Amino acid sequence: MEDADEATGNIHARRLLVEAAWHHRMDYRNPGATMRARWNLASPAARARGHAGNHRLHQRWQSFTARGKRPVIANVAIARELAGWCWSLAVLDD
Repeated sequence: MEDADEATGNIHARRLLVEAAWHHRMDYRNPGATMRARWNLASPAARARGHAGNHRLHQRWQSFTARGKRPVIANVAIARELAGWCWSLAVLDD
C-alpha cells in the first residue's frame, strides 16, 4: 500500500508552491534591488515571461476575491497555476 504523501505528490514542493502563491495576493510592484539583480541573471525571454506571469497571478487573486472565494481555496488554485507557470519557464527555449 502506498504512503499518503506519495499518492498526493511531493509534500515539500506542494508546501513551497502554496507559500509562494500567497505572495501574489498583494499588488505587484517593481521588485527591489535583490530581485532585480536576480532577474538580470535570467534571459530576456524568461524575464518578460516572469514579469507577465507575476501580474497574471495577482489578477487571478483579484478575480477570486471579487467572486468571494475563501482565501485558502483561492491560494491553492493560484499554487496550481504557479506550478504550471514554473514548468513553462523550465522548458522555455531561449
